[in-house]
Amino acid sequence: MGLFFPRSYCTPGLCQYLAMLLPASHLLSLLLVLGTGGTVPSPWVPPQGCYVAEEAGERTFRCSQAGLSAVPTGIPNDTRKLYLDANQLASVPAGAFQHLPVLEELDLSHNALVHLSGAAFQGLAGSLRHLDLSANQLASVPVEAFVGLKIQVNLSANPWRCDCALQEVLRQVRLAPDTGTGIVCGPGARPDLVGQEFLPLAGEEELCGTGRGGAQRSTDVALLVTMGGWLVLVVAYLAHYVWQNRDETRRPLKPAPVLPVRSEDSSTLSTVV
Repeated sequence: MGLFFPRSYCTPGLCQYLAMLLPASHLLSLLLVLGTGGTVPSPWVPPQGCYVAEEAGERTFRCSQAGLSAVPTGIPNDTRKLYLDANQLASVPAGAFQHLPVLEELDLSHNALVHLSGAAFQGLAGSLRHLDLSANQLASVPVEAFVGLKIQVNLSANPWRCDCALQEVLRQVRLAPDTGTGIVCGPGARPDLVGQEFLPLAGEEELCGTGRGGAQRSTDVALLVTMGGWLVLVVAYLAHYVWQNRDETRRPLKPAPVLPVRSEDSSTLSTVV
């Protein structure tokens, strides 16, 4: 079966010459382009310093030390491991990775992150297992960013504010092994917390007195305090009552008064005798 070239684009001699030289796949592409009058789409080229690889049988996209200031576009949607470490990322916007439905491991360490959107990891709840946010400039993160994620996360080496938000995040995630001691309160924390490890503090002190997650706890505490106050009052009243009755029982009984006998009663008694 012969190949057909539109007459408006080549002469019979040129078509025959091309058919002899070009492989069938190239001819098909050329036919499509000539037939539509379009151009051949350029293949996707990863950003400079980035490359796609197969590591342990899993599609991996590496952009370590690539000088990136934003999350790159065009990451293959079958990527399972994504390395964006050692760049200049300052923030992660909403839905930055939602086109990666099978992403299991995400490394954002050693950047300049100061902000995470509450929807930064949207679309990864069913796949993401490991997240590295270490060695950034994060002072606080929104708990919404981690809701629904079943991940192991590294939060060490950040200047944490050690606030309610961080305490709530730690209730949502599992820390990577041997990284808990690296979560240290930074300059933005309360003066008495600066330089201290956060995990022991979070176990001893409730930082969510008000606001998200803390309002209910504050209500519960207030209720317990009120009930405790009433209980103290009842016990105090009962103690006072018992003590007062004990004093009454210790008092000596007063002798009964002797009534004088009238003369009429005495004569009547003598008559009866």
